[in-house]
Amino acid sequence: VIEGKILGILSSQKVGPTIADDIRNKAIMAIGFALIIIFVYIAIRFRKWEFGLGGLISLAHDAFCTIGLFSMFYNILPFNLEIDQAFIAALLTIIGYSINDTIVVFDRIRENLKVLRRESFHNIINISINQTLSRTINTSLTTLIAVAVVWIFGGEVVHDFAFALFIGIGIGTYSSIFIASVLVFEWQSRLEMRKG
Repeated sequence: VIEGKILGILSSQKVGPTIADDIRNKAIMAIGFALIIIFVYIAIRFRKWEFGLGGLISLAHDAFCTIGLFSMFYNILPFNLEIDQAFIAALLTIIGYSINDTIVVFDRIRENLKVLRRESFHNIINISINQTLSRTINTSLTTLIAVAVVWIFGGEVVHDFAFALFIGIGIGTYSSIFIASVLVFEWQSRLEMRKG
């Protein structure tokens, strides 16, 4: 643009399928690496691989459900739902959010294992989930309200990011309660049956 006149296009770039494949492969590697590191961290922190595997499966569930719902609404919602860097960032954010919630429940289970020694493992998990349930729901609802505001009133650039977060936080909330803890109980019960 010189003196208010447009002279022409100075440069143009095209994103080809090779770059898209590269981004996809690196995104899959990043998510896989994050899940493995989280599994190792939880297994070491709680000194039981059952906790690590329960957390890992619930996080994989969150990621796959978010991708699935995101794909289901493609061409249905009035905004762009491309799987791009913003979506990958949303997916990694969902994984971080969900594992934080799961660790809160696991911490309470670990504390109650020390305090409630006479209770069965089943009752300890139920008591722990009930003790952390109000915190989980309050935190998730507060976050969902903030994300919904960004989704509704944000610009076009953040619609797909906020939508992915909205889906993922909802899924992550129930998975930390109904999937991760249940898997830990199931594996622990099977180990005790084999020993006894």
